[in-house]
Parts: sequence; C-alpha cells; structure tokens
Amino acid sequence: MVTAVHPRPRSVVEATTPSLTTVRLPTLRHFAPNWYASVMGTAIVANAGVALPYDVPGLRTVCEAIWALSAVLLIVVLLARGAHWLHHPDQARAHLLDPAIAPFYGCLSMALLAVGIGTVSVGRNVIGEPAAVAAAFALFGVGTLIGLVVAVAVPYLMVVRHRVTAGTASPVWLLPVVSPMVAASLGALLVPHLPAGHGREALLLGSYAMFGISLIATLVILPVVFSRLVHHGRLPLALTPTLFLVLGPLGQSTTAVGKLADVAPGAIQAPYAAGFIAFAVIYGVPVMGFALMWLVLAGAMVVRAARDGMPFSMSWWAFTFPVGTCVTGAASLAHHTGLPALRWLAVGLYLLLVTGWAVAGVRTVRGLLSGALLAAPR
Repeated sequence: MVTAVHPRPRSVVEATTPSLTTVRLPTLRHFAPNWYASVMGTAIVANAGVALPYDVPGLRTVCEAIWALSAVLLIVVLLARGAHWLHHPDQARAHLLDPAIAPFYGCLSMALLAVGIGTVSVGRNVIGEPAAVAAAFALFGVGTLIGLVVAVAVPYLMVVRHRVTAGTASPVWLLPVVSPMVAASLGALLVPHLPAGHGREALLLGSYAMFGISLIATLVILPVVFSRLVHHGRLPLALTPTLFLVLGPLGQSTTAVGKLADVAPGAIQAPYAAGFIAFAVIYGVPVMGFALMWLVLAGAMVVRAARDGMPFSMSWWAFTFPVGTCVTGAASLAHHTGLPALRWLAVGLYLLLVTGWAVAGVRTVRGLLSGALLAAPR
C-alpha cells in the first residue's frame, strides 16, 4: 500500500524567507595556500619603503603601519589555513597533490620571512629592538625550516605523484625554491645580532648556502618556463600575472648578496669579506639588468592579456612581492655603487609596487565581500 503524504502548507513568511539549507555562505573549503601571497605583498611594501635610498618625510611611519597590517594578515591567514586543514582535510590533501596549487606552499615560508624582515627593519621602532630581534629570529627559524622542507617536498611530489603534462610549466614552479633566498636576506639582517665568532660566520655562510640553493634551482626551472612560453604560446589569461614571479628570485638574490656583503666584514676574515662585497656588485648589476628586461616582457604580456579580458584572481598579487624584491635589490646596488641612476630606479620600481599593491588589495577586499574569492573554482 502506498501512502500519499501531502506537504503542510507554508505561511507567507515561510514562503518568502529562505531556509538555512538554501543559503550558501562562503566557507574556507577553497582557501588555498596562495592567500599567503597577500601577506608577502603587503610586507614587502613596508620593507622596500624603508630600504629606499631617499629619506621621504612620513614614509617610515606609513611603512610601520603597513608592517603592522602585514603581521595581522599573517595571523589571520595562518588561522584560516589551520581551520582549512582541520575542517577540510580532504581538500587540503587534494591541494598538495595538485601540481597547479602545491607550489604555493612556498608562500607560507616567504610570508613568515617577509614579516620577519619587516619586524627587524621596520617594527623595531614600534615594539622595541629586543622584542623585534627575538620575533625575527623566531620567524627566521620557522620560515627557514618550512622553506627548506617545501623546496624539497614539492619538487619530489611533482616527480613521483603529480601528473605534469607537456606545456603546463609556469612561473609558479619557482615559488617553492625562492623561499631559501628570502631566508638568506633575513639571515643577513640577523648576523650582527649574534655574538662575534663562529655563530656569526655560520649564519653568514649558511645564508650564502641558501642563496645557492635558490639560485641553482631557479637556473634549472627558468629555461623550462621560457621553453613552455615559446613552444606553447602565452599563459591562460588568469595566469598571465604569474609571469612577474620570475622577478622574485632575480630581485631577491640581488638583495641577499647585498645585505650579506654589508655584514660580512664583521662575520668573516678580511679576504673573504672583501670578495663578498665585490661579488654583490659583480653579481647584482647583470641580474638586475635581466630583471628589467623581464619586467618589460612580462608587462607587455599582461597589457595584452588585459585587453583580452584578463579576470581578477589571487594571481594579481604577483604584481607585488616580486617587484618589491627588485626595489630592495636596486636600493642595495645604489648603496654599494653610489650611482644616482640606481637610486631613481629603486624609487620608480617602488611606485610600481605601491600601485600593484593598491590594485590587488582593493580587488581582493571586493572579492572577499562578494564571496567570489572563496567560491569553488570553475
């Protein structure tokens, strides 16, 4: 026997009020590790601002506020990513096994290190030098450890677990291997805060070793990326901003060797210290030249993609941190050479950085309020 069940008639209020089951609120299920890029991009605005070779009235105060914002963003994103792993472990594991998303785990390390650099170079006037140095050492330790693990783990996954097909290489592949270079820059800032002796020398040479890890890995990956562009054409519109990621290892390596050269005389014997100072210029000038060439090339591709309707996505944060490393790289070269042209280059790049940060920041807030950035990818 079949019993027909007639639904209870709904009242006018019930008919016009959506039930909780029909309202879809944004969740953290699709909160991927690429969100750490917003922390990196914000921190570098403060770090690059205080590195400029000109004293602009009020700039340091603004940079201190931006550094504080980056620290808050770091905490928020860390909590959100922790909640993502706790409540959506299946999606978190899927991200690790996705060759398009897994490289962004390198952003976690760089976010920690970028805020650490800002803590010791910007935040010391806000929280006091002892607290700033202690926090920077903590961020350095955690960020360096994570960066070294990711620099090995992600390439390992790409070889043994990921399904990487021909023509899928992108500048995103650089993200896991750049973080040791950022660690080298922070290590240079921390060298003077260690007692004179073997500790300083070990941190100095360890930072140079991390510089080498990133540099050689970049020299391996970059030809693959350029080969993909030449043989398979331009990147998809949404990924076009990632072309700016190539600037990251270029500008950061120039910054790293410059900062390490600054502290070398107090950490290692004279012959080597002088060699490191010379190396900062000999290495930095040609690398910065290539960075400027790539900036123009990537910029031309972005302009073309924008004309074709390039949509906003979190990839737009690639316009921030990589450009910021070029600012600090140019400022370091200006310090070592005294050339006015390099000083003006640093200022020009900083204006480009601030513009990119403002655009990416406004569009990100707008995407969060609308829920579009937390929606499932299409």
